Amino acid sequence: MLYHAYQFQDDLIAPLRDGASVMRGLCRSLLWHFGEDQARRATAALEMVSRFRLTHERPDFTIRPVRIGNRDVPVTVETTLSLPFGRLLHFVADVDTPRPRILVIAPLSGHFATLLRGTVQTLMRDHDVYITDWANARDVPVSAGRFGMDDYVDYVIRFLEEIGPGAHILAVCQPCVQGLAAVAVMSEEKHPATPRTMTLMAGPIDPRESPTEVNELAVSKSLSWFKAMLISRVPWRHAGGGRRVYPGFLQLTAFMMMNMDRHETAHRKLHDHLAKGEAAEAEKIKSFYDEYFAVLDLTEEFYLETIDRVFQKAELATGAFTHHGRPVDPGQIRNTALLTVEGGRDDICALGQTSAAHDLCRSLRPHLKRHHLQANVGHYGVFNGRRWEQEIYPVVRNMILAME
Repeated sequence: MLYHAYQFQDDLIAPLRDGASVMRGLCRSLLWHFGEDQARRATAALEMVSRFRLTHERPDFTIRPVRIGNRDVPVTVETTLSLPFGRLLHFVADVDTPRPRILVIAPLSGHFATLLRGTVQTLMRDHDVYITDWANARDVPVSAGRFGMDDYVDYVIRFLEEIGPGAHILAVCQPCVQGLAAVAVMSEEKHPATPRTMTLMAGPIDPRESPTEVNELAVSKSLSWFKAMLISRVPWRHAGGGRRVYPGFLQLTAFMMMNMDRHETAHRKLHDHLAKGEAAEAEKIKSFYDEYFAVLDLTEEFYLETIDRVFQKAELATGAFTHHGRPVDPGQIRNTALLTVEGGRDDICALGQTSAAHDLCRSLRPHLKRHHLQANVGHYGVFNGRRWEQEIYPVVRNMILAME
């Protein structure tokens, strides 16, 4: 009933949003009558009302032209492989020189892969970039079956097979676990598409290290509580009607509650910028929240298995992780170089949780291991923004080049 209640509320508010949009247009046309200052204040208030919504559709994955060599090269997005619960996207730049191929493994945690647009934009300078574009579970028919932790690992392996031998992976946040597991499985099987490097960024390899509020919440309740309180059926109006999911709007609410003061301040600034006619400043805030308020649902099995296996049991760190019933041993990784990255002010994945991968990959020789601590960034700053571009990315690039 939870999802239906949300949908009912959204349907009730929709006419108010639509009406605010219409009124905003009228106010603009009456600038000459009421005066510019009054009209701006009125349109600012109406725009804030019209923006009071979530979207469940993936934003465009537009990448700006990338500076490669001495020219700006346009980038197009192609679908290389399409599967029921995700696609492999390829960002194609018109260059003749072969470049290292890298698969960005995006988190499946309530937002679309477009949240990593800035990550991709930076990687495109020196790499041939692919990304996992996960589907919104509410749009996947029940007939497509289940999608759990093992299936996620299967998808990573299948995507690497499609890219071909000699690629690299960069996993962001939650899928560090599945990325490491996939490399371990492929290494044990001596799979030809085993990646040359794996970069694990701010992910819960061992969430028992310096537990954050997120980690503590995951272990504070029983698995049956999460199932009873947070899982809901998709309304029948959607393609995935009847599928049991963890709704994206719940995940967004949880994230926002952690930093509500910050979000309230940002929206007050947005209103002030709009009221003053400061379009450029307003656009920066709007662009961020357009992305942040685009949410996707997770399948019940993937969400509950993540709570159970990653956070409550820490299966990878304790050696209990399995893939389709077979033990997964990161000690089988011998030739894939490892780089771990952590943010010193990360309140979602704290220090030590990602670097725990080094102890698990016990067979890797010392020169194939590296850890980078970015002391002055929070969680999102690890993979986006100025510090990522100027200080973290060069470390990632150098690791990849060393293994080419």
